Amino acid sequence: MKNFLAVFDGYQLSKSTLEYALLITEKCNGHLTGVFLDAFFYHNYNLSRVLKTVSDPDTVLKELNEREQLQRDGAVYEFQSACEYAGVSYTIHRDTSLALLELQYESMFADLIIINEWEKFSRSEDERPSGFLKELLAEVQCPVLVIPDHFKDFEQIVLLYDGSPSSLYAIKLFSYLFENWAALTVEVLSVNETANDAAVIPGEGLMKDFTDIHFPRSSFTLLNGKAAEQILAYLTAGSENKLVVLGAYRRTALSRWFKHSLADTLMQELDLPLFIAHH
Repeated sequence: MKNFLAVFDGYQLSKSTLEYALLITEKCNGHLTGVFLDAFFYHNYNLSRVLKTVSDPDTVLKELNEREQLQRDGAVYEFQSACEYAGVSYTIHRDTSLALLELQYESMFADLIIINEWEKFSRSEDERPSGFLKELLAEVQCPVLVIPDHFKDFEQIVLLYDGSPSSLYAIKLFSYLFENWAALTVEVLSVNETANDAAVIPGEGLMKDFTDIHFPRSSFTLLNGKAAEQILAYLTAGSENKLVVLGAYRRTALSRWFKHSLADTLMQELDLPLFIAHH
């Protein structure tokens, strides 16, 4: 039985995270752990504003904290009720320390993390992907399924493959986790960025042997041009609800802030689930 972690902000429980998590857990007959990152310093109100503008801040803060606790408890109850209704085996973890460190540690004991692309666990505005999500993806110890705001069951799997160990590692992990999804159509997508129009898919023969075993309903597509542009154009075409598999997120701290990875670009431009794993 596989253990999937669904990550939630108790102030605003992501419906799509819950729906995707239940779907995947049911399909895999797995165990679902709901992780609620209730850091003690994370509030839904502006502490500084309360202290500056009210005459009795202690009383107001007590009322606000009680209201927040009810809101967080309500999110946990909603998760619990949904799991019981679906007949899914589940556990609830309520982490009250530093959200990012707690989740990175828990990832060592998980098979997959499921998280909404907008999660930031902060009141401040942030871009997509948020700083929280970038840091999580860079240091996480298991694959991550980054999901969009709106739930759509996927009909096709797209494996991004460039011949590198990291891309093949992500594909392998996906095949091991979801070995019973063989009925779905699978597209292995590669991009030739050289000037050689006669280029072939890297390791084509061995890759086809691999996909014949793990993905019987697979086909191959080789595009020419800049990888990010070609991949975006391909993924936005067609009507199928796709799930995209890619590797190689881990980079230096400096490059994470000044360079966009392909995963960053896909999260910004697409509303598709992304299965991300790094070697």
